[in-house]
Amino acid sequence: VQLQASGGGLVQAGGSLRLSCAASGRTFSSYAMGWFRQASGKEREFVAAISWSGGSTYYADSVKGRFTISRDNAKNTVYLQMNSLKPEDTAVYYCAATWAGIATRVYEYDYWGQGTLVTVSS
Repeated sequence: VQLQASGGGLVQAGGSLRLSCAASGRTFSSYAMGWFRQASGKEREFVAAISWSGGSTYYADSVKGRFTISRDNAKNTVYLQMNSLKPEDTAVYYCAATWAGIATRVYEYDYWGQGTLVTVSS
């Protein structure tokens, strides 16, 4: 499966953005999906994950209550709604797909998108 992330940009602190990740291929609904982010000079970190059906989600503590992951299997797309953004949310955001179910570790994901930059100004 090929993944294409979009929706990043520059936003002021307290603002919102919605990221999208479009997937190619007929098996999108078989994969659990995740969002990760990588700030400059730091390791890639888990943000959120969603099961293949969308029935289960999981969030990093740092974004819980502010970010929402969702998916539309009919459109082969996963979303990340980001509200109440903070400067520390600035990073390149990546979407990823896994057969493993809800997963939080980079090595558990099989496919990765190219990333979209989110910059939050103070």
